[in-house]
Amino acid sequence: MSGPLIKVPTIDRDFWILKLLTTAGGEALSDYLAGRSVVLAGVVGVLLLVLGGALQLRTRSYQPVPYWLFAAAIAVFGTMLADGMHVVLGVPYPVTSTVYAAALALVFLLWHRATGTIDIHTVTAGRPEVYYWCAVGAAFALGTALGDFAAFSLGLGYLASAVLFGVLFAATLLLHHRARWGVTVTFWSAYVLTRPFGASVADYLGKPAGHGGGRGWGDGLVALGLFAAFTLMLIRVANRYEGVAHLVSSSDESV
Repeated sequence: MSGPLIKVPTIDRDFWILKLLTTAGGEALSDYLAGRSVVLAGVVGVLLLVLGGALQLRTRSYQPVPYWLFAAAIAVFGTMLADGMHVVLGVPYPVTSTVYAAALALVFLLWHRATGTIDIHTVTAGRPEVYYWCAVGAAFALGTALGDFAAFSLGLGYLASAVLFGVLFAATLLLHHRARWGVTVTFWSAYVLTRPFGASVADYLGKPAGHGGGRGWGDGLVALGLFAAFTLMLIRVANRYEGVAHLVSSSDESV
């Protein structure tokens, strides 16, 4: 008798590409909506989160489209959480970074106490998945706050921040995939770092030169381009997943 079905994808190159596209696209789209109306941004962010969560939590096992649509929704909402604390409430970036780091640590603690692990390869429906998505949300918010902290509090600007977090992400990913050193710790470290890396790239492309040294392409155009690339990549991944699932099903039937 088979065990519970895993609800997360294989951690491969496609995973990290889609993760980076959601982080960068979520940053650009959230900023674009907030620039039009804070209320509109909040409504759209919550609506995307609810719809994405409803689709993902109803699945029995990992399915690429519901999973990544929910991840993209959290990317948009996570940006709003981090930006809201600073822009609306006036909380400094060092404080928001600390708050979301503590929130992520608390999620990990509760998750580990409830299930005995925070390894994503054990994420099944029910409590493990709920803790997983809470960790994802906290990681998105923390990454957004860290990116803004580096760009503004440290005065690095968007481009230097993107380079800094890109190097840190690549080094952590190398430890995770090649050295296999502390696979759970390095995975979550890389996961958090995708956010400030992707968000800094999106901000560098979209924001004007007088705001962190951006290129001035516009948040809307950047969001459109990134989510177009995300959609094409997701279609490719979903088609390949369906092909593999069909082969496995055919093999099982022939046995």
